[in-house]
Amino acid sequence: MKLALVTDAWLPQVNGVVTTLVELVREMEGQGHVVTVIHPGLFPTRPCPGYAGIDLAVRPGPALARQLDALEPDAIHLATEGPLGWAARRYCLKRGLAFTTTFHTRFPEILKAALKIPLWVGYAVFRHFHKPSSGVLVPTPSVLRMLESRRFRNLRSWTHGVDTALFTYQELPRVHAPLGCLARPVSLFVGRVSYEKNIEAFLQLDVPGTKVVCGVGPMELALRERYPQVRWLGVLPRDVLAQVYAAADVFVMPSRSETFGLVMLEAMATGTPVAAFPVEGPLEVVGSPPGGGALDHDLARAWYSALSVPRHEARNRALAFSWQRAAQMFLGYLVPARRGVPGECQAALHGSVTQMSPKS
Repeated sequence: MKLALVTDAWLPQVNGVVTTLVELVREMEGQGHVVTVIHPGLFPTRPCPGYAGIDLAVRPGPALARQLDALEPDAIHLATEGPLGWAARRYCLKRGLAFTTTFHTRFPEILKAALKIPLWVGYAVFRHFHKPSSGVLVPTPSVLRMLESRRFRNLRSWTHGVDTALFTYQELPRVHAPLGCLARPVSLFVGRVSYEKNIEAFLQLDVPGTKVVCGVGPMELALRERYPQVRWLGVLPRDVLAQVYAAADVFVMPSRSETFGLVMLEAMATGTPVAAFPVEGPLEVVGSPPGGGALDHDLARAWYSALSVPRHEARNRALAFSWQRAAQMFLGYLVPARRGVPGECQAALHGSVTQMSPKS
């Protein structure tokens, strides 16, 4: 099968959406499918306002149309609701092509936190984006129910996975030499240092030991100045990040607006239990006891509870998620781009995954 995957989130960006798509493409390669990733690197770009490190395509419509015309894909999937997603949506509607979409991120909450845009406005725009989709993939059942309550249609329950070979299990927190000797317990946060992550709930926790933050974002500079006792590591290569996960005693997820929270799975895969609020994302990823950590409306209480969770239980919870299963579900939800060609997307044609060359 020949798939066009259109996404505003792609390398060199570092976030959960990019990780998910890279792993998905890799898994589909192993199954013999041909995937062309259409991403911002193929177009002139400009930085996303308020989000350093995220570049958005500028007026991509004509160039994107030429690429899709030349490709003639069997299926089209729009992974994001940015400029490329909207341009591909217009292309498909103009030509009468069917497509699927994904709801990866609760951007209406981000828009409310960053720009004070009312939630109902943000969700109305996103509902309009996804309305013509033949299937809106949603990573957790609770987010699916939330979207149903906001009158989204054609929702499909999906999931994510974790690379358990990269994020290897450690029976005890290992010492990561570049961090030096840190006071234990070590509490870790990994993610965008931005409005929607509620990171100050982590930074303000009154718990013993050392706090470590991996990530960058629009709030980073101000928070570094206000919390100089925190170890700020910035963005790390994936193999180094795996070692940092394994060096932590507790992973803290302070966000209340996750659609999934892939970083929790990565931490649990190394054996590091998670402390989080009992909200969408952690409820499905961490699970209920004996799960991969502890959930509580009091984050400090969740932290103390997570500290007592055996590391092998956290690892076992992570093993319930695989990229193979996520890819199989994804493939099952795709639809033929050209209507009236039944079963075309289900045919496992030989091929390999390709990525179009970056702009010169």
